[in-house]
Amino acid sequence: MTVIAIDQNLCTGCQECVKICPNLAIEGVPHQAQKINEDKCVMCGQCVQKCKSYVSAAEHGLAAYAEARAARGLPEWITEPLFAAHNVTHIEEVKKALADPGVFTMVQSAPAVRAAIAEDFGAPLGDLAAGRLAAALRKLGFDKVFDTNFAADVTIMEEGSELIHRVTNKGVLPMFTSCCPAWVRYLELNYPSLRQHLSTCKSPQQMEGALFKTYGAKILNVPIEKIFSVSVMPCTAKQFECSRPEMVDSGARDVDVVLTTRELVWLIKDAGLDFINLPDEKFDLPMGDYSGAAEIFGVTGGVMEAALRTGYELITGKAIPAVDITAVRGIDGFRTADIAVGDLTIKVGVVTGLKNVKPVMDALAEGKLDLHFVEVMTCPVGCVTGGGQPKLIDESDFEQAYKQRISATYNHDLELPVRKSHENPSVKKLYADYLKKPLGDLSHKLLHTTYCGDKKVAHH
Repeated sequence: MTVIAIDQNLCTGCQECVKICPNLAIEGVPHQAQKINEDKCVMCGQCVQKCKSYVSAAEHGLAAYAEARAARGLPEWITEPLFAAHNVTHIEEVKKALADPGVFTMVQSAPAVRAAIAEDFGAPLGDLAAGRLAAALRKLGFDKVFDTNFAADVTIMEEGSELIHRVTNKGVLPMFTSCCPAWVRYLELNYPSLRQHLSTCKSPQQMEGALFKTYGAKILNVPIEKIFSVSVMPCTAKQFECSRPEMVDSGARDVDVVLTTRELVWLIKDAGLDFINLPDEKFDLPMGDYSGAAEIFGVTGGVMEAALRTGYELITGKAIPAVDITAVRGIDGFRTADIAVGDLTIKVGVVTGLKNVKPVMDALAEGKLDLHFVEVMTCPVGCVTGGGQPKLIDESDFEQAYKQRISATYNHDLELPVRKSHENPSVKKLYADYLKKPLGDLSHKLLHTTYCGDKKVAHH
């Protein structure tokens, strides 16, 4: 499937996209339209964030603008500049489902979305809008408004248990996180023989999608065939991920459609909602309940820190002495740390930005990577800077936006009453009533996967 495209009529060949592409998937010569090699594209969307070539009604005329808008299937009310590099949109699919009384719509929203969405409504950079986001989704007409953070907590239960199992049973190490679909795609394309190092856990998006159509269908008494599952993500690669042939363990496609943060902004504006002034609302329970550990999934090092907060207690039976594990925080390209966990020393690594992963993978291929657990995030400082986030036009805003979104995320973690995934009461209930235990038979069926490693997987 095509997720990212470059409009050949708009591209000026400035090659800003070429500079940012982590897998050298954009091809062309300077000052001529560039093309995406879909067999190499990891769908991260960073080219979309960096693109400078655009069409606007004011500068190029109504006819030229209308032509570009129509070619992308965008609603006529959209009047903002359209850039050459863009992601394929699915907002009309979602609007159709919301308008159909015979469809039961469930939506989930990733932690990074709330750290940036308000920017597109004039709010300061990094204005965290969790309550307004829940309110907007409900006013758009979704039947249930859930939170991907719930599944992030579930991911930690599964991934932490998997890591402990590998460490104590001499399994394949180091284990790499599998939350980022662009990173998974990169590994499949470039290091297919090493994919056994990936955690078998699905991403939180896909875990929650599978739970929507099984656990959710059961507790809400809704037939699976009536459920339309929507994810709102900061990430364009999530659109690719939900279409993978592996992601059907609920008995149907686990996530039907992914909207980026930008696309949700369009839906909210289309509905005429005053987002900034919406009163805060809560996400629906149980799959809207989350811990601070889940919230920090959106920043680089966050998955690692969340896993260690819970892994410490799973291994030692004792609460971790300090919840904040600053050794794994930061935005440098690759950092490592030795974390004391009882009598064990867990050696961890964090890769920030996919451009920094090649030497790590080369070291692994040569047998020189002495680590237990490695987190990889494709985007510059994690999901808060995903390809589907609000587009920053002024280059000088990038650093400030990154800083403010990270700060907002950690502050939200600090203010939450529960900060460890295994202490989330709704996650405890999920296991008690339904999954029974991490790495159990049902958990394995719904929440884990084996990636096919097919280089042509993007076209399935």
